[in-house]
Amino acid sequence: MRSLSIAATGMLAQQLNVEVISNNIANMNTTAYKRQRAEFQDLLYQTERRVGSQAADNNAIVPAGVELGLGVKTAAVYRITEQGNLTTTGNQLDLAVQGKGYFQVTLPDNTIAYTRAGSFQLDQNGNIVTADGLKITGANAIPSNATSITINQSGQIFVSQQGQTQLAAAGQFQLVSFINDTGLQPLGNNMFVQTQASGNPTIGTAGNQGFGTILQGFLESSNVNTVQEITDLISAQRAYEMNSKVIQASDEMLQTLNNTH
Repeated sequence: MRSLSIAATGMLAQQLNVEVISNNIANMNTTAYKRQRAEFQDLLYQTERRVGSQAADNNAIVPAGVELGLGVKTAAVYRITEQGNLTTTGNQLDLAVQGKGYFQVTLPDNTIAYTRAGSFQLDQNGNIVTADGLKITGANAIPSNATSITINQSGQIFVSQQGQTQLAAAGQFQLVSFINDTGLQPLGNNMFVQTQASGNPTIGTAGNQGFGTILQGFLESSNVNTVQEITDLISAQRAYEMNSKVIQASDEMLQTLNNTH
């Protein structure tokens, strides 16, 4: 009985759907998190009577065949990269990208990762780093006598120092964009690395064509819509229940068949 295996694929699909939704809800307060959406496709079809074939008795063309679907499969878990809300923090090392672009992070193996989570800090050497101590590309070490740090919308870094009236330059943040942001591979810790699907990175200055601007004292919030996620969760739960009802009905049909013999 095909309905048993078909309904089983439906239950597995909705289970994955709920897992994706639960991850979105879990990250509703994660800085710069981009929500995900599960996408599904129908499986292969078994042809009992091919459409367009000729009827055996009069050679007429069959207008509609008999094709039975075998269920559903997961096609992709798609990342939706729309801008999250910008919230003010007042912290001089909190940076948000308004528009397109990623900061570059140097990993321990000297490869480059990318992030939009701009909650940065200073390490013991004055380097601007992530919460895990990874250095941000483009920023020089901040002098120990610096009294304040100013970062303009183009990503230029300036510091005020004791005894000096003029601001001193301390580097330049460069943003990176990709033709297919969804193709980036997530590493966790709000970071991504490029893949063949994402394409090669394009490096540019914030505010230039194709890149967003950098806002100091702001953070980008998660773009998770909690009301929509709860609605999708209820819908996925109902779909899971309906598939389980199909299995229950198929089981009862098999019991009826067994009882007649």
